[in-house]
Amino acid sequence: MDYQPPKQTISVSAFVMNEKDEVLLLRTHWRSETWEMPGGNVEVGEPLDEAVCREFLEETGIVIRPIGITGVYYNATKHVLSVVFKAEYVSGEINIQPEEIIEARYIELNESNIDQYITRPQQKSRTLDAMKSKCYIPYETWEVDPSYNLLSRLYDD
Repeated sequence: MDYQPPKQTISVSAFVMNEKDEVLLLRTHWRSETWEMPGGNVEVGEPLDEAVCREFLEETGIVIRPIGITGVYYNATKHVLSVVFKAEYVSGEINIQPEEIIEARYIELNESNIDQYITRPQQKSRTLDAMKSKCYIPYETWEVDPSYNLLSRLYDD
């Protein structure tokens, strides 16, 4: 049998709260029945922390700073590895692209009302994990050419 290179997708999303402890969530045209954290697919060769910032900005108009990872999830049917970051608001106002996003807003979210907003179980578990997370998984981006160069590191101090 010949070697087949993996055909997997990596996606990223970010959990961001405002000063009122509300979570920024959105609804897309292709998953309009549920709210979810902003994010999307990582481009080939793109560091994950840069991808989450790019996707978040594209979908919401908000600039964020990733702090660390709150969870890693795998969809075995669609072969998608999803990485959820906790991030801080840096700047910007909500400004959506209506061809992709129906609505984006900050929502006062808790365990008792989450089912009113997040209807897909995999999105619910990711969001609850991010809400409950008190520490984060470190993340590093390295470049090797020919020596090892650390490009970025996110970790919980």
